[in-house]
Amino acid sequence: MLASGADPAEPHPADDDSDGLLSADPLPAERQGEAALRPRTLGEFVGQSELKGHLDVLLGAARNRREPVDHLLFAGPPGLGKTTLAHIVATELGAHLQATSGPALERAGDLAAMLTKLEPGDVLFIDEIHRLPRPVEEVLYPAMEDFRIDIVLGKGPAARSIPLDLASFTLVGATTRTGLITGPLRDRFGLVARLDFYTDDDLVSIVERTARILGVPIDAAGAAEIARRARGTPRIANRLLRQVRDFAQVHRDGGVDAGVAADGLAFFGVDELGLDRATRAVLEALCRSFGGGPVGLSTLAIAVSEPTETVEDVYEPYLIQRGLLMRTPRGRVATPAAWAHLGLQAPLSDPEAQPGLFT
Repeated sequence: MLASGADPAEPHPADDDSDGLLSADPLPAERQGEAALRPRTLGEFVGQSELKGHLDVLLGAARNRREPVDHLLFAGPPGLGKTTLAHIVATELGAHLQATSGPALERAGDLAAMLTKLEPGDVLFIDEIHRLPRPVEEVLYPAMEDFRIDIVLGKGPAARSIPLDLASFTLVGATTRTGLITGPLRDRFGLVARLDFYTDDDLVSIVERTARILGVPIDAAGAAEIARRARGTPRIANRLLRQVRDFAQVHRDGGVDAGVAADGLAFFGVDELGLDRATRAVLEALCRSFGGGPVGLSTLAIAVSEPTETVEDVYEPYLIQRGLLMRTPRGRVATPAAWAHLGLQAPLSDPEAQPGLFT
């Protein structure tokens, strides 16, 4: 998740780097988990400036009125900070956070039990909200609009419905698949925001901050090298930093500069464009086994021994963003940049003109 974690009064690592290396006393080991790396306030959150501006206004107005903020929906790929923002919303409002996920709420009663336990002003966070079962989702409608739910007692002709008032609360939903959220649910959110991939400069700040929390000596060039290969995603940047830290402690003197970062990332199979071994395997299968395509998704997935959903949702988006792969009506096609990145000679003919595999 997003990098962060130090107390607001603690100086940012980028504010003091006179010797070229960032260093800090490490925090206790029990605080070095994912939660310790999350920012606690909007001021600590790096990137997403437009969304931060919107939240600053909404949260500030809610505090002034002493009311819960309107329901919020955060959308975007994994690792961009949706869960972190939910925690920040609760912190900024001085509210308690109740967290769950769409798949965990299997029955309407599961959601009703959580809703009835909420105190006034609490924040309910539902991750992967697009995976809510329809009966559970329908319980949310009156809860979001009128802060009430209907409890059905009995069965058949003798069944009766009893309305139950709820404490006013804020629902924060997170989703990686906005298109799977039904219109009635989406329309009940006061703010629907999509998180964008991060710039290299933002990721450098995140890497430096995480390095300070973890007590990793790192210079600006080392942070930049890690940020450049992090695919615009803070969660990946933090993971790469941990890997480079371990490499530096075992094979170097513990400090991280550009050379150590490059060697460490290469050791763990992350190439110059940030492709890990699994993502690179998809590209190599497309070029080496199928002549650059076009090839069908299921065929490509079988070639790399991965489920089609993993190839489509995890590996392909970054390959498309970097201009290495195209999705066409006839199948997946490798671009000239893909051939160049793999050091292979592209075929002379247009790959789309070749017969392909479309299963």
